[in-house]
Amino acid sequence: MEDFDGDRLSLARRLRRLNRTTLATGADVSAAAITQFERNQSRPTTATAAQLALNLGMPLDFFRRGAVIPRIPTEAAHFRSLRSTPAISRDRALAFAELSAAVVNTLEDYVDFPPNIVPTHLVDGAINPEQIAEIASEVRAALRIGPGPISHMVRTLEAAGVVVLMLPVDASSHEVDAFSTDTGRRPLVLLSPSKNDRARSRFDAAHELGHLVMHPDVEPGPKMVEDQAQTFASHFLAPDEELRDDLPTKLDWEALQAAKRKWRVSLRALAFRAHRLGLWSDATFVRANKRLSAEGNPERGPLGPREQPIAIGRAAEILAGAGYDVAELASISGLPETILQEVIAAGSEQRLVVSGLSVQSANERWSYNNSATGASRPDASFGR
Repeated sequence: MEDFDGDRLSLARRLRRLNRTTLATGADVSAAAITQFERNQSRPTTATAAQLALNLGMPLDFFRRGAVIPRIPTEAAHFRSLRSTPAISRDRALAFAELSAAVVNTLEDYVDFPPNIVPTHLVDGAINPEQIAEIASEVRAALRIGPGPISHMVRTLEAAGVVVLMLPVDASSHEVDAFSTDTGRRPLVLLSPSKNDRARSRFDAAHELGHLVMHPDVEPGPKMVEDQAQTFASHFLAPDEELRDDLPTKLDWEALQAAKRKWRVSLRALAFRAHRLGLWSDATFVRANKRLSAEGNPERGPLGPREQPIAIGRAAEILAGAGYDVAELASISGLPETILQEVIAAGSEQRLVVSGLSVQSANERWSYNNSATGASRPDASFGR
């Protein structure tokens, strides 16, 4: 097979969570042969390539050389729980991110996404919480976020030019937490579908924004780096000077629930902030955490299902209306229709079905003509 692309074989294998030995057994070749194919040191016969495609659930044409699919190395992606994430699950998530970047590149040839306005404040060493709070404040200003709570964190990222997707739902969904990368044309944030909780999904999105802002060239994984992103998320979602007046000076669950509804952050996060701001004693903080741990998740007073992205789905809708359906995009990009559909679904607002009834799974559908944050912003319309 003269035009065989080993990089695409590697991507498909990682996407299907297969090691080389398992794939080789199904194709009746050696694991060493798979390694050589992936490194483009040798090429399979057309018959062997067809068997590999069958085992991987991909059309044979996917393995022919075509548009470049961006490679995202592990060191270029910030996983929330890098050390506890199984390598095979991490590789699958990265493979999906690579295909998502390729789909976005195709869409951007026809559709104008909002420009990337995420500022960068490189942090590669120790930095105190006050400095991170200042960075969070500057980023809120750069993203044109006014005072008060952020109404929709995911829409805020999308309006700032970040592509947000939900990771595919499968047996390994719980093994991969949120992660982000800025390797491609524009930043990507991928969120876990296993966290169907609005407060947690908002915090994850803000945490990944922290990585994009502070750690574009910093090695992922160290606890210090994760703690910095955690601190950024806290200040970005609820600045100290604004949150302080909404926090009780004693353990008052009713007041905490009111603050949770207003700021759309978890009770555990609010308890941490009350303690850090000096409003609670150590004993009060411990008592609150014991109660929350005993109750478990989901927390009392849920805010609703997780926030979801919309940008890729809307871009696909606009293109379909202009005559570029999924089949046409597949022909243009050289990507399988099934992959395009999966990525588009991951970047679209999904509806949940309860007892056969369709219910809105997030807030009302959002237009880029309106602000995701409550502050005015120019129209970042789709379409050329």
